[in-house]
Amino acid sequence: MSFKDHFSSVSEGYAKFRPGYPDELYDFILNHVRNRNHAWDCATGNGQAAIKLAEYFEKVTATDASSAQIENAAPHPNVKYTVATAENSGLPPQSVDLVTVAQALHWFDFEKFYKEVRRVANEGALIAVWTYGLFYFENEEINRCLLEFYQDIVGPYWPPERAHTESRYQSIPFPFNEIVTPEFVLNRDYTLVQTINYLSTWSAVKNFRQALNVDPLIELSQKLSKYWSGPDSVLQGKTPIYMRMGKL
Repeated sequence: MSFKDHFSSVSEGYAKFRPGYPDELYDFILNHVRNRNHAWDCATGNGQAAIKLAEYFEKVTATDASSAQIENAAPHPNVKYTVATAENSGLPPQSVDLVTVAQALHWFDFEKFYKEVRRVANEGALIAVWTYGLFYFENEEINRCLLEFYQDIVGPYWPPERAHTESRYQSIPFPFNEIVTPEFVLNRDYTLVQTINYLSTWSAVKNFRQALNVDPLIELSQKLSKYWSGPDSVLQGKTPIYMRMGKL
């Protein structure tokens, strides 16, 4: 299978350190779903969204093109994990009531993926896709450090598809009967180590390391260390999440 693989090499860290998604996001989706028989979580990564959906759907099929991601995904009795691309899921036609894509749509071939969505979706099914922006803290000095790191230090090493996340997915075609969605915010406590570990899962950090054989997180960790009082101290970070949702 051919796909843009930016995360297989960091799949273990991805499973441990990537933030989840707020309950309010799932509640909004569920309020618009007609049936709760079968959900497809496409590009599931470590299975974060799939595990949550399994609380509400009879079954969830979670696919990812990366076998390494699937191997590190959290098991659940209602979730079936499968290695498959977004454009060729292997699902039967007209078999799913909900399609979700969390923080991955920007990597897809949109036309081929949407064709696959229409093939596997039941009449009236829902598609929900979302991405998150740069997380931030109450301390503006921390935010300045993070923004400088994001834009100036590893900025040149972001894949071009990153532009879609910066546009809040508004630059991506979305040929469905769109439903207006609110902006969601994920609140999460971070130690300094958790902050650095999360940043280590960024594709731009991986590309920087490969290109220069230098870890940019060492210097950033030194800059940020003065804002945490100790290894066990936590600061609340906020991650904005932008969703597009539509009916078929």
